[in-house]
Amino acid sequence: MKVCIVAEGCYPYVVGGVSSWVHSLIRQFPNIEFTVAAIVADRSVRGKFAYTLPENLTEVREIYLNDCQWLRGGKKHRMAKVSLNAEEYDALRGLVLGEKVNWKVVFHMFQNKNMSIDQLLMGKDFLNIAREVYELRYNNIVFSDFLWTLRSIYLPLGFVLQFQPAQADLYHCVATGYSGIIGSMAKEMYGSRLLISEHGIYTREREEEIIKARWVQGVYKDFWIEQFRKLSLCAYEHADMVTSLFENARSLQIELGCPEEKTAVTPNGVRVEDYADIPGKDPEDPMIHVGAILRVAPIKDVKTMINAFYYAKKREPALKLWIMGPWDEDREYAQECFDLVENLQAEDVVFTGRIQTKEYIGRMDMTILTSISEGQPLTILESFAAKKPVIATNVGNCEGLIYGEADDFGEAGIVVPVMNIDRISDAIVELASDPERRKRMGETGYRRLCSRYRIEDMRATYEKIYRKMADAAGVPWPEEPLVI
Repeated sequence: MKVCIVAEGCYPYVVGGVSSWVHSLIRQFPNIEFTVAAIVADRSVRGKFAYTLPENLTEVREIYLNDCQWLRGGKKHRMAKVSLNAEEYDALRGLVLGEKVNWKVVFHMFQNKNMSIDQLLMGKDFLNIAREVYELRYNNIVFSDFLWTLRSIYLPLGFVLQFQPAQADLYHCVATGYSGIIGSMAKEMYGSRLLISEHGIYTREREEEIIKARWVQGVYKDFWIEQFRKLSLCAYEHADMVTSLFENARSLQIELGCPEEKTAVTPNGVRVEDYADIPGKDPEDPMIHVGAILRVAPIKDVKTMINAFYYAKKREPALKLWIMGPWDEDREYAQECFDLVENLQAEDVVFTGRIQTKEYIGRMDMTILTSISEGQPLTILESFAAKKPVIATNVGNCEGLIYGEADDFGEAGIVVPVMNIDRISDAIVELASDPERRKRMGETGYRRLCSRYRIEDMRATYEKIYRKMADAAGVPWPEEPLVI
């Protein structure tokens, strides 16, 4: 059995979160050959992997959203005129208008016409479609601005649609969006199975990003949001199964157009045994250590964390904050965080950079997550494995993990509102002042983890799904580890 993982902006280039999940999944199935189709911004990250690839991962193919146009065979694309027949024109029109999209024709057109995406977007057919959309919905703005925005939207999508995925028995997309488009296209091309696993709900995450973005204004925000909705609907339409990490996320997928009968909940899992003998805190250490295991990126809202810690430390001087994770994903934002610490003259704030979680987490008294968007954070499960209480914002499945959904074990930490410096600061001081409560919460988290979120549970769930997909495709299940 051959499985192609389709990922956008994560594995194998950045650590943590979805990347860790993908890496763990591949390693859980040494009997299966995996390939990866990796969607990245541009060629600057080419081959810069943050992971040592598992032996059963035999190929990584890269798709660049910002790139030059190339002919198959390695030569730069000549700007030849693109001519669409009536069926292709109608399919492209339906895609841009957001009407019922004939994806089969769209996929065939981009896969089988050796055409220039630039020339298509500068051509008469696309111009006519743009005028029609403009006159129907957007005639109160400047047409030239609208046209260039439309072209900027469809250029990266064109690169994705021209990508030729390697043939596989199953395409496992870890998001909808561009990943889902590749998976849907591969299913049409090869008649394979398609599995979508959403860690965060892609449509909603892109919507939140665009609403807050400075690079897009006014009515164009709606246009970009609608574009990502189209991509997700395509993935939901073509998928054989769509998974989510918790029940509320599944409900949101259904609300956004995924057929209910395709959906399933598949929680994350961690290897509990890996945390059995980790280094612990020195009993003579007088400091109270707060650990934040994350990428220093805007979605993690590190600035709110720093501010909340600053005010908490004024009330409890023994506090020390460890911000543990890479800061090279968004260097500008990371610098703003460094500057904030300096401007506040905040003491005992440490940026470690990339770490091995198990080397640090046992030394913490609690962990903290102040994200503005999450799915089911692995960092919370890792904290539970180390028997540490967690302070987390009320996003994704954080409340369910900390307060429980299918058990009566009790509280494993404190849930706080997003971007609320006062409440986060209070929660830090609250746990800092009560070591017995911290210990009790840590034990509760460990019990909750062991009851439902072990790596063995995740593997059993996905083995059942993979076997079902293999049976549907008429592919025998490989019992022995893959020999490369």
